[in-house]
Amino acid sequence: MAGRLGVVLETSARLLKLLSLLQVRRDWTGADLAGRLGVDVRTVRRDVDKLRTLGYPVNASPGVAGGYRLGAGAELPPLLLDDDEAVAVAVGLRTAANGTVAGIEETSVRALAKLEQVLPSRLRRRVNALQEHTVSLAPTVSRVDSGTLTAIAGACRDNQRLRFPYAGRDGATRRHVEPLGLAHTGRRWYLVAWDVDRGDWRTFRVDRIEAEPTPGARFTPREPPAEDLASYVSRQLSVAPYAHEARLVMHAPYEVVAARTSHTSVHLRRIDDERTLLTVGTPSLAGLGPWIAMIGVDFEVEGPEELKEHFRALGERFLRAAGP
Repeated sequence: MAGRLGVVLETSARLLKLLSLLQVRRDWTGADLAGRLGVDVRTVRRDVDKLRTLGYPVNASPGVAGGYRLGAGAELPPLLLDDDEAVAVAVGLRTAANGTVAGIEETSVRALAKLEQVLPSRLRRRVNALQEHTVSLAPTVSRVDSGTLTAIAGACRDNQRLRFPYAGRDGATRRHVEPLGLAHTGRRWYLVAWDVDRGDWRTFRVDRIEAEPTPGARFTPREPPAEDLASYVSRQLSVAPYAHEARLVMHAPYEVVAARTSHTSVHLRRIDDERTLLTVGTPSLAGLGPWIAMIGVDFEVEGPEELKEHFRALGERFLRAAGP
């Protein structure tokens, strides 16, 4: 009897480990799973059949390149999280309960209550310690509606056009777009989309979309405006809206310059291990000198020529002020 119980416990533990592996990675070959579990491929097939009996939709594809994938079922299966993943989810839910996306606070609290009920005491202490010693400042930007974000994300996924009223710099307009993707700066959400009426790519602040977008016809995806969407949005926010564009070679690694600037105020590109190209937009070149100096690294002006002349005059004025 004891031996049979041991076999049952061993099989149950292996099923849990198999389920955990299927949740970590999208596709697995039978050989890979067998190697991770320390069994043969035939045992993996039997364990997969047991998971299916328990209601887990494990899809299998035949052939040399075939394998196993955990599919979507009618109900959400229990998730198996390691310690760091559980803490990250708990902290994320607590942040979402007081975050920049409106409409998910109550749902986040309910999900957090379920998670904390089953958290081991050692993990609960870690989450509580972080919560007790962290304060949240009042948000300084408008929050976005979760339904709007969901509708936009679905349209991006399905290549579906959207129409929405938009409160831009030029007043209220009605926009018709082919959405590409969403970007989050930490303070605001932005939509990158092809503006059908204007025939060009545009970046929209989601909090300025005044009603939930209306879906339209499907479209064939266009060539994106850039390979790196995050870098594209950074440039659109920091350079494109301004009258002047300044380019400076900073004599410091990319990580150093990035830590001392904001990706919504400057656009950075790594030149090599010791130099970074900083591009910034400004309504007036006259105010750039003190701000650039505060970054605290040596630099040289790549352009425009007017900025070089301004820095020369500013430097001479500072030298005169310092005296002999």
